[in-house]
Amino acid sequence: MKAAVIVFPGSNCDRDCKVAVERSTGAQVEMVWHGETELPKGLDLIVLPGGFSYGDYLRCGAMAALSPVMGEVKAAAERGVATVGICNGFQVLTEIGLLPGALLRNEKLKYVCKPIALEVTNAQTRFTAGYQGRREVAMTIGNGEGNYFADEETLDRLEGEGRVVFRYLENPNGSARAIAGIVNAAGNVLGLMPHPDRAFEPELGSADGAILFQSALASA
Repeated sequence: MKAAVIVFPGSNCDRDCKVAVERSTGAQVEMVWHGETELPKGLDLIVLPGGFSYGDYLRCGAMAALSPVMGEVKAAAERGVATVGICNGFQVLTEIGLLPGALLRNEKLKYVCKPIALEVTNAQTRFTAGYQGRREVAMTIGNGEGNYFADEETLDRLEGEGRVVFRYLENPNGSARAIAGIVNAAGNVLGLMPHPDRAFEPELGSADGAILFQSALASA
């Protein structure tokens, strides 16, 4: 199995993602600089990591969405390659149009960093199938702009199509309907604010994040 982690100026979870995927799945993981115009061949998974791409200037993820490599990432996602955007990566996915909605400033206008309990609201996706009916998992969050927003029509559509896959049990940032993670209509693109890359082995307090990476690659 083969995966790629996209590295932007200001990424700070890129190596975390590389180690998490390698240790969770045994996959070969390549780091791909944002200025590249091609992706490695034969990818089974693409990860957009957390961090502060371009210092979060202009708008979180907006400048990273214009990076040369993102044209190839979007094309790969549209071909069906499993693609995960974590935290800042989720923001990039909304900016490039692979996922609907936007991530706004947290409701209390403060950075939030702590372990978080999540409900797995759809365990039938390629990213959540490995949870095998578990309804609650633990990861961590670390964001200042993790407040998911979309209009009511979009929210209703996401709910009705089963595209809300993770929900906060205690909403830490004011996200609409406590949404923590969503997938695209095809089910191969996932955006989530919590960090599975910080919860992939028991020594980190939870190994629940490993199951997400394992599920994504098992489906490939």
